[in-house]
Amino acid sequence: MIQTSTPFIFMRGGSSRGPYLNRADLPEDLDVLSKVLVSMVGSGHPLNIDGIGGGTAVTTKVAMLSRSDDEWADVDYFFAQVGVEEQLVDFKPSCGNILVGVGPAAIEMGLVEPTGDTTEVRIRAVNTGSLVSEIVQTPGGMVQYDGEAVIDGVPGSAAPIQLQFMKVEGSLTGALFPTGKIVEEINGISVTCIDVAMPMVIGRAQDFGVTGYETAAELDANHELLDRMEAVRLIAGERMGLGDVTKSVTPKFGLLSKARNGGSACVRYFMPWKCHPTLAVTGSQCIASCLLAPGTIGEGLLDKAYTSPAKILLEHPMGKMEVVIEYKIDEGHFNVVSAGLLRTARKLATGEVFVPGEVWTRN
Repeated sequence: MIQTSTPFIFMRGGSSRGPYLNRADLPEDLDVLSKVLVSMVGSGHPLNIDGIGGGTAVTTKVAMLSRSDDEWADVDYFFAQVGVEEQLVDFKPSCGNILVGVGPAAIEMGLVEPTGDTTEVRIRAVNTGSLVSEIVQTPGGMVQYDGEAVIDGVPGSAAPIQLQFMKVEGSLTGALFPTGKIVEEINGISVTCIDVAMPMVIGRAQDFGVTGYETAAELDANHELLDRMEAVRLIAGERMGLGDVTKSVTPKFGLLSKARNGGSACVRYFMPWKCHPTLAVTGSQCIASCLLAPGTIGEGLLDKAYTSPAKILLEHPMGKMEVVIEYKIDEGHFNVVSAGLLRTARKLATGEVFVPGEVWTRN
């Protein structure tokens, strides 16, 4: 049977990478789409040897773009987290690192026309409903990828991309603290269940028997820790209204500790079954909000007092990430207004990606 081909742009977005596709080129039915993405990535093998995945969660991500019918947005961004060794696709979360590449990819695909030396691309994250303004460098009407901006976890430098996230509070659950409590006790451990850009369960590293300064590899090798966190995550998922999250990557998990390298605080972010090599863009917003909100598990961990807009510098396994949180406190209630970050992206390849005809044949 003849294979089915689909045009794609292969991009690094932030500290993740994957194919960027036109949603119109893919099957509408989500079950069929899942099979296509599993085949495309090569899920079911630790090296993704029969696909274009890279054998880790940060390289088995897919972005699907289309023109938006939202009155504010230019582009709809539909995200899929595809499994590495399991043939699973999760459409619940969004991904902020992959989102960094949406602006450049939308221009490259002709979904957005460049407007001058810089182009604002207004994005609706379909999975969560978040709205994001992205400023892309477009001198001469072409996306510029070369530049001097540096982000930890990615070698070299590239053109800066400025992102401003809006409507991030209650992204998937509809509430900042979806359990109704600022702190939950689960299996004898205090955690905060919070939803800003990404639903998360956040605890203090010391309460889980680690320092929070371990490398990602050291944490991945600590199976007792991973099992303990997963047991807490499953219960938290139920309490957050997410149901059975056994096979879902949401909520994510975070461990906090005090900064030790000049940052505001130190974090280890889990995806959730492995430690992220750096830090997710969505996760950074959620963690920073947790650190700023009164009464959470993060209270007292920041290096100093902050006021809005707060520039929070989060230490992660490969360096630091800065996120700016604009917030307000009304009658004791903490609310996130927006979050800003600076990231980079780079186009790596373009062409066609193939899946076996038995998986999907375009009508």
